[in-house]
Amino acid sequence: MDPLTTISRIASTGLRAQGERMRVVSENVANANSTANEPGGDPYRRKTISFNELVDTATGSSLVETTEVERDMSAFTVRYEPQHPAADNNGYVKLPNVNPLIEMANMREASRSYEANLTMLEQARSMRSQLIDLLE
Repeated sequence: MDPLTTISRIASTGLRAQGERMRVVSENVANANSTANEPGGDPYRRKTISFNELVDTATGSSLVETTEVERDMSAFTVRYEPQHPAADNNGYVKLPNVNPLIEMANMREASRSYEANLTMLEQARSMRSQLIDLLE
């Protein structure tokens, strides 16, 4: 496999992984205020994503893959709102364990990583084009 194809493959796995990360972050942000449907029930639980290194046996290069999307088992915050439909017998409502500041930081990091992989892919494409021009 030629080096430019290897570069493209590495960058494409990075793009795919960061795209999945952005999907998980967007789900968390969208559900940051989602409470339970029944009194005393659990609200939306934040999702987390894990990555793993995958070695391409043909080239020996390191690729990235998403391994699993899990639920963050940290505690919910509670707020006293006795009129809320999801309030328990004591008047407390469980709120999602989503911290918008953490989600925004994750979004920025995923966005920057996505841009870096996209730039690498564009550079490989440019180098391939230059190589073809030289061979003509």
